[in-house]
Order: sequence, then structure tokens, then C-alpha cells
Amino acid sequence: MKSISLIAAILFIYSCASVKETSKINQTVNVSCGICNFNMTGDECDLAVEINGKFYYTVGSGIDEHGDSHASDGFCNAIRKADAVGELKHGVFYIESLSLLPQ
Repeated sequence: MKSISLIAAILFIYSCASVKETSKINQTVNVSCGICNFNMTGDECDLAVEINGKFYYTVGSGIDEHGDSHASDGFCNAIRKADAVGELKHGVFYIESLSLLPQ
């Protein structure tokens, strides 16, 4: 009986470890510079989003593709709202579309 319980526990732990690490996102998010406004680590200013209280760097759109990031309303100085569509994979948000909302 103990061996069956042990095998069941090992299978349960293995199944939890193999949980899918991707999810589709289609929602309004906060977007800004990860270093300047979200206190993320990195070597340079990069675009990041906040999804459900967690911060993720992005792939598919650069920080200066939405205006000058160092302008008064740029991503290094402001946190903006945006409608975002993409996929969250292994801690990175892959952007399919990002539409800034009016301030």
C-alpha cells in the first residue's frame, strides 16, 4: 500500500511540474518601461507589461515604436493603459497587437 501511495505522490508532483507555461492574453494592461517604472532588472530600457499584478518583458514591439520613450508621456516617464493581445510564454509576453488607450 505504501508503494502505491508513493507512486501516486510522484505522479502528482510530476503532473504539477509539467503544467502548461503559456496562456493567451486579450485584455487591457499597464505598459511602460520595465526598468524605469516597474522596477524590473535589465541592462537597458525595454517595453514591459503588467498582467494580473505581474510584470513581463515583451517581444514583438519595441519601447520607441509608440513614440519617444523619454518624452514626458513616453514609457520611461509614464505608465500607460493599452489593449493587448498576445501570448504569455515562459515569463515573456509575445505581442500580437498593442493599442495604446487615450490618456
